[in-house]
Amino acid sequence: MQRTSIKITSEKLDLNECYNFVTDDSCGGISAFVGTVRNDTQGKEVLQLDFSTYKPMAIKEMQNIANLVLEKFDIQKIAIHHAEGMLQIGDVPVIITASSKHRKAAFLACQFAIDTLKETVPIWKKEYFSDGEVWVNAHP
Repeated sequence: MQRTSIKITSEKLDLNECYNFVTDDSCGGISAFVGTVRNDTQGKEVLQLDFSTYKPMAIKEMQNIANLVLEKFDIQKIAIHHAEGMLQIGDVPVIITASSKHRKAAFLACQFAIDTLKETVPIWKKEYFSDGEVWVNAHP
């Protein structure tokens, strides 16, 4: 049984795909984290974001995170999907879902996965503001 789903794509991310992947009859809970592009960063108006990845390394690191989550938390399955390319306000750059027998493990797994992804995965974003643009790490 495949327990992880890792994806980086320029296609629109699909919450149902992530949800359906982690659904399992042995699990009583599914948690999801959905990141969205907001219209403001530190008081500056954001127009759009451009996500770039070093895809082979990013996929490998996302798989490492998923494997670590499976070891660290009592979960059955996890999906970690990230978008690349230009995204508009309200678009979804990241979805993480996890399933577990009991809800707490799924909640903790999603939180750990997104926090670790932000710290270790080679994904960068270019923020476009009304008065310019800047490349930044994809950290909050």
